[in-house]
Amino acid sequence: MAKEGTPSIYDFSLDELKETLKPSFRAKQIYNWLYKQYASSYDEMKNIPKDLKEELEEKYPIDVMSILKKEVSTDGSIKYLFKLRDNLTVEAVLLLMKEKKKNEEGVIVRSEKYTVCVSSQVGCKVGCTFCLTAKGGFVRNLTVGEYIAQIVNIKRDNDIPANKSVNIVYMGMGEPLDNFKNFTRAVNVFSEEEGLSINKRRQTVSTSGVASKIEKLGEFDLGIQLAISLHAVDDDLRSELIPMNKAYNIQTIIDAVRKFPVDTRKKVMFEYLVIKGKNDSIEAAAKLIKLLNGINAKVNLIFFNPYPGTDYERPEVADMIRFKDYLNDRGLICTIRESKGIDISAACGQLKEKDANGLT
Repeated sequence: MAKEGTPSIYDFSLDELKETLKPSFRAKQIYNWLYKQYASSYDEMKNIPKDLKEELEEKYPIDVMSILKKEVSTDGSIKYLFKLRDNLTVEAVLLLMKEKKKNEEGVIVRSEKYTVCVSSQVGCKVGCTFCLTAKGGFVRNLTVGEYIAQIVNIKRDNDIPANKSVNIVYMGMGEPLDNFKNFTRAVNVFSEEEGLSINKRRQTVSTSGVASKIEKLGEFDLGIQLAISLHAVDDDLRSELIPMNKAYNIQTIIDAVRKFPVDTRKKVMFEYLVIKGKNDSIEAAAKLIKLLNGINAKVNLIFFNPYPGTDYERPEVADMIRFKDYLNDRGLICTIRESKGIDISAACGQLKEKDANGLT
Protein backbone atom coordinates (compact mmCIF):
# COMPACT_ATOMS: atom_id res chain seq x y z
CA MET A 1 0.00 0.00 0.00
CA ALA A 2 1.17 3.48 -0.80
CA LYS A 3 2.02 5.71 2.15
CA GLU A 4 2.14 9.47 2.43
CA GLY A 5 4.81 10.78 0.08
CA THR A 6 4.77 7.72 -2.21
CA PRO A 7 5.29 9.15 -5.71
CA SER A 8 2.54 9.01 -8.29
CA ILE A 9 2.73 9.99 -11.94
CA TYR A 10 0.31 12.80 -11.03
CA ASP A 11 2.92 14.27 -8.66
CA PHE A 12 5.02 15.58 -11.53
CA SER A 13 4.94 18.83 -13.41
CA LEU A 14 5.83 18.43 -17.08
CA ASP A 15 9.35 19.77 -16.57
CA GLU A 16 9.90 17.43 -13.63
CA LEU A 17 8.71 14.47 -15.69
CA LYS A 18 11.04 15.47 -18.55
CA GLU A 19 13.94 15.40 -16.11
CA THR A 20 12.87 12.00 -14.79
CA LEU A 21 12.20 10.18 -18.08
CA LYS A 22 14.67 9.38 -20.84
CA PRO A 23 14.14 10.21 -23.63
CA SER A 24 12.43 13.33 -22.32
CA PHE A 25 9.89 13.55 -25.16
CA ARG A 26 8.06 10.65 -23.52
CA ALA A 27 6.97 13.04 -20.77
CA LYS A 28 4.75 15.06 -23.11
CA GLN A 29 3.25 11.87 -24.56
CA ILE A 30 2.40 10.61 -21.08
CA TYR A 31 0.99 14.00 -20.09
CA ASN A 32 -1.29 13.84 -23.10
CA TRP A 33 -2.57 10.42 -22.09
CA LEU A 34 -3.12 11.45 -18.49
CA TYR A 35 -4.80 14.83 -18.98
CA LYS A 36 -6.22 14.87 -22.50
CA GLN A 37 -7.28 11.21 -22.75
CA TYR A 38 -7.84 10.60 -19.00
CA ALA A 39 -5.98 7.29 -19.20
CA SER A 40 -6.58 5.22 -16.08
CA SER A 41 -3.79 2.73 -16.77
CA TYR A 42 -0.47 2.63 -18.59
CA ASP A 43 -1.84 -0.14 -20.81
CA GLU A 44 -3.98 2.49 -22.56
CA MET A 45 -0.90 4.46 -23.63
CA LYS A 46 -0.44 2.96 -27.10
CA ASN A 47 2.66 4.92 -28.14
CA ILE A 48 4.65 4.18 -24.95
CA PRO A 49 7.08 1.20 -25.04
CA LYS A 50 6.09 -1.82 -23.00
CA ASP A 51 9.24 -1.82 -20.84
CA LEU A 52 8.74 1.85 -19.94
CA LYS A 53 5.10 1.24 -19.06
CA GLU A 54 6.11 -1.60 -16.76
CA GLU A 55 8.75 0.60 -15.10
CA LEU A 56 6.31 3.46 -14.64
CA GLU A 57 3.62 1.18 -13.22
CA GLU A 58 6.05 0.01 -10.56
CA LYS A 59 7.55 3.40 -9.67
CA TYR A 60 4.76 5.91 -10.32
CA PRO A 61 1.26 4.39 -10.13
CA ILE A 62 -1.74 6.05 -11.76
CA ASP A 63 -4.43 4.54 -9.55
CA VAL A 64 -3.83 6.67 -6.46
CA MET A 65 -7.55 6.67 -5.68
CA SER A 66 -10.83 5.14 -6.79
CA ILE A 67 -14.46 6.18 -6.50
CA LEU A 68 -15.91 4.41 -3.48
CA LYS A 69 -19.29 6.15 -3.42
CA LYS A 70 -21.07 9.06 -5.00
CA GLU A 71 -24.35 10.85 -4.40
CA VAL A 72 -26.12 12.84 -7.10
CA SER A 73 -28.31 15.83 -6.23
CA THR A 74 -31.36 16.99 -8.16
CA ASP A 75 -29.48 20.26 -8.80
CA GLY A 76 -26.71 18.43 -10.67
CA SER A 77 -24.16 18.45 -7.86
CA ILE A 78 -22.28 15.21 -7.28
CA LYS A 79 -20.49 14.35 -4.05
CA TYR A 80 -17.69 11.80 -4.28
CA LEU A 81 -16.09 9.64 -1.64
CA PHE A 82 -12.66 8.51 -2.84
CA LYS A 83 -10.75 5.54 -1.49
CA LEU A 84 -7.00 6.13 -1.37
CA ARG A 85 -4.37 3.43 -1.82
CA ASP A 86 -3.91 3.14 1.95
CA ASN A 87 -7.69 2.60 2.34
CA LEU A 88 -8.33 6.04 3.83
CA THR A 89 -11.11 8.14 2.32
CA VAL A 90 -11.62 11.77 1.28
CA GLU A 91 -14.42 13.71 -0.34
CA ALA A 92 -14.71 15.99 -3.36
CA VAL A 93 -17.72 17.69 -4.94
CA LEU A 94 -18.61 18.56 -8.52
CA LEU A 95 -20.84 21.64 -8.58
CA LEU A 96 -22.85 22.48 -11.67
CA MET A 97 -22.82 26.28 -11.50
CA LYS A 98 -24.57 26.95 -14.82
CA GLU A 99 -26.40 24.52 -17.05
CA LYS A 100 -25.97 24.22 -20.80
CA LYS A 101 -28.18 26.68 -22.66
CA LYS A 102 -29.51 26.29 -26.19
CA ASN A 103 -31.37 28.73 -28.43
CA GLU A 104 -34.65 28.01 -30.24
CA GLU A 105 -32.75 26.28 -33.06
CA GLY A 106 -31.09 23.92 -30.60
CA VAL A 107 -27.67 25.53 -30.96
CA ILE A 108 -25.62 25.69 -27.79
CA VAL A 109 -25.16 29.33 -26.81
CA ARG A 110 -23.64 28.65 -23.40
CA SER A 111 -21.85 25.57 -22.18
CA GLU A 112 -21.96 24.21 -18.67
CA LYS A 113 -19.86 25.80 -15.95
CA TYR A 114 -18.38 23.58 -13.28
CA THR A 115 -16.60 24.11 -9.99
CA VAL A 116 -14.84 21.27 -8.20
CA CYS A 117 -14.32 21.41 -4.46
CA VAL A 118 -11.22 19.38 -3.56
CA SER A 119 -9.92 18.11 -0.23
CA SER A 120 -6.44 18.77 1.16
CA GLN A 121 -6.16 16.34 4.05
CA VAL A 122 -7.58 13.17 5.52
CA GLY A 123 -9.19 14.72 8.56
CA CYS A 124 -8.27 18.15 9.85
CA LYS A 125 -6.30 19.78 12.67
CA VAL A 126 -8.42 22.92 12.94
CA GLY A 127 -11.33 21.37 14.83
CA CYS A 128 -14.20 23.63 13.75
CA THR A 129 -17.21 22.78 15.93
CA PHE A 130 -19.65 23.05 13.01
CA CYS A 131 -17.72 20.67 10.74
CA LEU A 132 -18.02 16.88 10.59
CA THR A 133 -14.48 16.51 9.25
CA ALA A 134 -13.14 17.47 12.68
CA LYS A 135 -14.73 14.42 14.34
CA GLY A 136 -12.09 12.03 13.04
CA GLY A 137 -9.14 14.25 13.90
CA PHE A 138 -6.15 14.69 11.61
CA VAL A 139 -4.71 11.63 9.86
CA ARG A 140 -2.43 12.86 7.08
CA ASN A 141 -1.87 15.36 4.28
CA LEU A 142 -2.82 14.53 0.72
CA THR A 143 0.00 14.23 -1.78
CA VAL A 144 0.23 16.39 -4.89
CA GLY A 145 -0.93 13.39 -6.92
CA GLU A 146 -3.98 12.95 -4.71
CA TYR A 147 -4.97 16.57 -5.30
CA ILE A 148 -4.65 16.11 -9.07
CA ALA A 149 -6.40 12.74 -9.16
CA GLN A 150 -9.56 14.21 -7.61
CA ILE A 151 -10.06 16.44 -10.64
CA VAL A 152 -9.03 13.80 -13.19
CA ASN A 153 -11.39 11.21 -11.73
CA ILE A 154 -14.30 13.64 -11.67
CA LYS A 155 -13.71 14.87 -15.22
CA ARG A 156 -13.39 11.27 -16.46
CA ASP A 157 -16.49 10.11 -14.58
CA ASN A 158 -18.61 12.91 -16.06
CA ASP A 159 -17.15 12.88 -19.59
CA ILE A 160 -16.07 16.50 -19.21
CA PRO A 161 -13.90 17.20 -22.28
CA ALA A 162 -10.22 17.84 -21.76
CA ASN A 163 -10.52 21.30 -23.29
CA LYS A 164 -13.33 22.18 -20.87
CA SER A 165 -11.76 23.92 -17.91
CA VAL A 166 -13.28 23.93 -14.45
CA ASN A 167 -12.89 26.15 -11.44
CA ILE A 168 -11.16 24.70 -8.39
CA VAL A 169 -11.90 25.61 -4.80
CA TYR A 170 -9.65 24.21 -2.10
CA MET A 171 -12.32 24.06 0.56
CA GLY A 172 -13.06 20.37 1.02
CA MET A 173 -11.77 18.29 3.91
CA GLY A 174 -8.76 19.73 5.73
CA GLU A 175 -6.95 23.07 5.89
CA PRO A 176 -5.03 23.69 2.63
CA LEU A 177 -2.43 25.94 4.26
CA ASP A 178 -1.55 23.18 6.73
CA ASN A 179 -0.53 21.17 3.65
CA PHE A 180 1.34 24.15 2.24
CA LYS A 181 4.06 22.47 0.16
CA ASN A 182 1.78 19.97 -1.59
CA PHE A 183 -1.05 22.48 -2.04
CA THR A 184 1.16 25.10 -3.73
CA ARG A 185 2.77 22.47 -5.97
CA ALA A 186 -0.69 21.20 -6.94
CA VAL A 187 -1.69 24.74 -7.98
CA ASN A 188 1.21 24.75 -10.44
CA VAL A 189 0.54 21.25 -11.79
CA PHE A 190 -3.15 22.05 -12.31
CA SER A 191 -2.18 25.11 -14.36
CA GLU A 192 0.16 23.29 -16.79
CA GLU A 193 -1.05 24.07 -20.33
CA GLU A 194 -0.17 20.55 -21.52
CA GLY A 195 -2.06 19.12 -18.55
CA LEU A 196 -5.42 20.13 -17.09
CA SER A 197 -4.75 23.77 -18.02
CA ILE A 198 -6.70 25.29 -15.13
CA ASN A 199 -5.54 28.88 -14.91
CA LYS A 200 -4.41 29.98 -11.47
CA ARG A 201 -7.02 32.75 -11.55
CA ARG A 202 -9.63 29.98 -11.64
CA GLN A 203 -8.27 28.46 -8.44
CA THR A 204 -9.40 29.68 -5.00
CA VAL A 205 -7.96 28.62 -1.67
CA SER A 206 -10.20 28.82 1.36
CA THR A 207 -8.44 29.01 4.71
CA SER A 208 -9.76 29.00 8.24
CA GLY A 209 -7.24 31.72 9.01
CA VAL A 210 -3.67 30.46 9.44
CA ALA A 211 -2.37 34.03 9.41
CA SER A 212 1.35 33.23 9.16
CA LYS A 213 0.78 31.03 6.12
CA ILE A 214 -1.53 33.58 4.48
CA GLU A 215 1.47 35.91 4.55
CA LYS A 216 3.73 33.15 3.23
CA LEU A 217 1.28 32.38 0.42
CA GLY A 218 1.23 36.06 -0.44
CA GLU A 219 5.01 36.03 -0.79
CA PHE A 220 4.70 33.16 -3.31
CA ASP A 221 2.37 35.40 -5.37
CA LEU A 222 0.84 32.43 -7.22
CA GLY A 223 -2.00 34.48 -8.67
CA ILE A 224 -4.74 32.39 -7.07
CA GLN A 225 -7.80 33.80 -5.33
CA LEU A 226 -8.11 33.96 -1.55
CA ALA A 227 -11.15 33.13 0.56
CA ILE A 228 -11.27 33.48 4.33
CA SER A 229 -13.59 31.33 6.43
CA LEU A 230 -14.49 34.09 8.86
CA HIS A 231 -17.91 33.07 10.25
CA ALA A 232 -17.86 35.54 13.18
CA VAL A 233 -17.09 39.17 13.95
CA ASP A 234 -15.93 38.80 17.54
CA ASP A 235 -13.23 36.57 18.96
CA ASP A 236 -15.40 34.89 21.60
CA LEU A 237 -17.80 33.41 19.05
CA ARG A 238 -15.08 32.67 16.52
CA SER A 239 -13.06 30.81 19.15
CA GLU A 240 -16.17 28.72 19.89
CA LEU A 241 -16.65 27.92 16.21
CA ILE A 242 -12.96 27.71 15.24
CA PRO A 243 -10.69 26.93 18.24
CA MET A 244 -7.64 27.91 16.17
CA ASN A 245 -8.83 31.50 16.58
CA LYS A 246 -7.07 31.49 19.94
CA ALA A 247 -3.76 31.29 18.04
CA TYR A 248 -4.76 33.50 15.10
CA ASN A 249 -7.48 35.91 16.16
CA ILE A 250 -9.62 37.95 13.82
CA GLN A 251 -7.39 41.02 13.78
CA THR A 252 -4.29 38.92 13.03
CA ILE A 253 -6.09 37.38 10.05
CA ILE A 254 -7.31 40.74 8.76
CA ASP A 255 -3.77 42.16 9.02
CA ALA A 256 -2.44 39.22 6.95
CA VAL A 257 -5.18 39.69 4.34
CA ARG A 258 -4.31 43.36 3.94
CA LYS A 259 -0.79 42.30 2.87
CA PHE A 260 -2.00 39.67 0.39
CA PRO A 261 -1.48 40.55 -3.31
CA VAL A 262 -4.89 40.63 -4.97
CA ASP A 263 -5.61 40.94 -8.68
CA THR A 264 -7.20 44.38 -9.04
CA ARG A 265 -10.06 42.74 -10.96
CA LYS A 266 -10.77 40.38 -8.08
CA LYS A 267 -11.82 40.62 -4.46
CA VAL A 268 -10.91 38.73 -1.31
CA MET A 269 -13.82 36.47 -0.49
CA PHE A 270 -14.97 36.32 3.12
CA GLU A 271 -17.08 33.24 3.76
CA TYR A 272 -19.60 33.70 6.53
CA LEU A 273 -21.41 30.57 7.65
CA VAL A 274 -24.68 31.80 9.09
CA ILE A 275 -25.97 29.91 12.14
CA LYS A 276 -29.37 30.68 13.60
CA GLY A 277 -29.15 32.79 16.74
CA LYS A 278 -25.35 32.88 16.67
CA ASN A 279 -24.18 35.33 14.03
CA ASP A 280 -27.23 36.35 12.01
CA SER A 281 -28.07 39.68 13.66
CA ILE A 282 -27.91 43.17 12.16
CA GLU A 283 -25.46 44.04 14.95
CA ALA A 284 -23.10 41.37 13.57
CA ALA A 285 -23.56 42.78 10.07
CA ALA A 286 -22.61 46.26 11.27
CA LYS A 287 -19.45 44.90 12.93
CA LEU A 288 -18.55 43.06 9.73
CA ILE A 289 -18.68 46.28 7.71
CA LYS A 290 -16.35 47.97 10.17
CA LEU A 291 -13.99 44.98 10.24
CA LEU A 292 -13.57 44.81 6.45
CA ASN A 293 -13.29 48.55 5.90
CA GLY A 294 -10.56 49.30 3.35
CA ILE A 295 -10.33 45.75 2.00
CA ASN A 296 -11.46 45.00 -1.56
CA ALA A 297 -13.83 42.40 -0.18
CA LYS A 298 -16.87 40.37 -1.07
CA VAL A 299 -18.92 38.53 1.56
CA ASN A 300 -20.48 35.17 0.75
CA LEU A 301 -23.21 34.18 3.18
CA ILE A 302 -23.61 30.42 3.55
CA PHE A 303 -26.56 28.63 5.09
CA PHE A 304 -25.43 26.28 7.85
CA ASN A 305 -26.17 22.78 6.58
CA PRO A 306 -27.39 20.69 9.55
CA TYR A 307 -26.19 17.13 10.05
CA PRO A 308 -27.16 14.48 12.60
CA GLY A 309 -25.88 15.30 16.08
CA THR A 310 -25.19 19.01 15.61
CA ASP A 311 -26.51 21.61 18.06
CA TYR A 312 -26.45 24.36 15.44
CA GLU A 313 -29.49 25.32 13.35
CA ARG A 314 -30.04 26.54 9.81
CA PRO A 315 -30.90 30.27 9.76
CA GLU A 316 -34.17 31.71 8.54
CA VAL A 317 -34.19 32.84 4.91
CA ALA A 318 -35.59 36.23 5.94
CA ASP A 319 -32.68 36.79 8.33
CA MET A 320 -30.17 35.90 5.61
CA ILE A 321 -31.76 38.37 3.19
CA ARG A 322 -31.89 41.10 5.85
CA PHE A 323 -28.18 40.55 6.60
CA LYS A 324 -27.28 40.63 2.90
CA ASP A 325 -29.29 43.75 2.18
CA TYR A 326 -27.77 45.58 5.13
CA LEU A 327 -24.25 44.98 3.76
CA ASN A 328 -25.11 45.77 0.15
CA ASP A 329 -26.93 48.97 1.09
CA ARG A 330 -23.74 50.17 2.78
CA GLY A 331 -21.42 49.37 -0.11
CA LEU A 332 -20.05 45.97 0.94
CA ILE A 333 -20.80 43.47 -1.82
CA CYS A 334 -22.60 40.48 -0.38
CA THR A 335 -24.27 37.45 -1.91
CA ILE A 336 -26.01 34.40 -0.52
CA ARG A 337 -24.43 31.22 -1.76
CA GLU A 338 -27.01 29.02 -3.40
CA SER A 339 -27.25 25.83 -1.37
CA LYS A 340 -26.02 22.95 -3.50
CA GLY A 341 -26.63 19.29 -2.82
CA ILE A 342 -29.05 19.96 0.02
CA ASP A 343 -30.78 16.61 -0.74
CA ILE A 344 -27.54 14.64 -0.43
CA SER A 345 -24.69 14.45 2.11
CA ALA A 346 -23.77 18.07 1.50
CA ALA A 347 -22.02 18.93 4.75
CA CYS A 348 -18.25 18.54 4.59
CA GLY A 349 -17.32 15.10 5.92
CA GLN A 350 -20.92 13.84 5.91
CA LEU A 351 -20.54 11.22 3.16
CA LYS A 352 -17.32 9.97 4.76
CA GLU A 353 -19.08 9.74 8.12
CA LYS A 354 -22.00 7.84 6.61
CA ASP A 355 -19.62 5.38 4.99
CA ALA A 356 -17.70 4.85 8.25
CA ASN A 357 -20.96 4.08 10.03
CA GLY A 358 -22.23 1.76 7.31
CA LEU A 359 -25.09 4.06 6.34
CA THR A 360 -26.45 4.43 2.82
